[in-house]
Amino acid sequence: MTATHVKSLCESTRTKLSDAIAKMEQFVNAHSLQQLNAENDPAMDEFYKGYLADTRHLLVFSEVAYEKLGVSLRRPNFNIEYAEKVLYEVYHSSVNSFFYPKHECYSEDGRYAYTGQDAIRFRKKPVREVRDLTIELSKIFENLREDLSYYETDYITQRRMQGEKV
Repeated sequence: MTATHVKSLCESTRTKLSDAIAKMEQFVNAHSLQQLNAENDPAMDEFYKGYLADTRHLLVFSEVAYEKLGVSLRRPNFNIEYAEKVLYEVYHSSVNSFFYPKHECYSEDGRYAYTGQDAIRFRKKPVREVRDLTIELSKIFENLREDLSYYETDYITQRRMQGEKV
């Protein structure tokens, strides 16, 4: 890829991550486990503990990626190799963390992706705030996944063909 294309991709990725970070920070700062599970249902307690843990991990991965993209864009001479490595990390840490959460409180059902319906399916029925956040984030991370799909496999294949250990 050309340096101009990679730089533009870094800028748009950083903007999208910024939006996701703002939404997650607002949610995590405004909601507690007790607020989410007002009925004190033990099954929902586990569900929300997992959801909050996954959200905090995703927030950290996204913040780290955001900072690395900022470093890449602020360098006096744009380093395309470093930028591509960071974009690869964004795909494999942030995007994958969203679509494959550790606690599996939700999952993506590809059958709904082409119908215009939300492709996110929850394991248990969450409160409206959790559902809204997840749907908003799914739109951001779906765009990131489409933008960075090259970094899923082609980037690694290219590096291996150049004899680099990845």
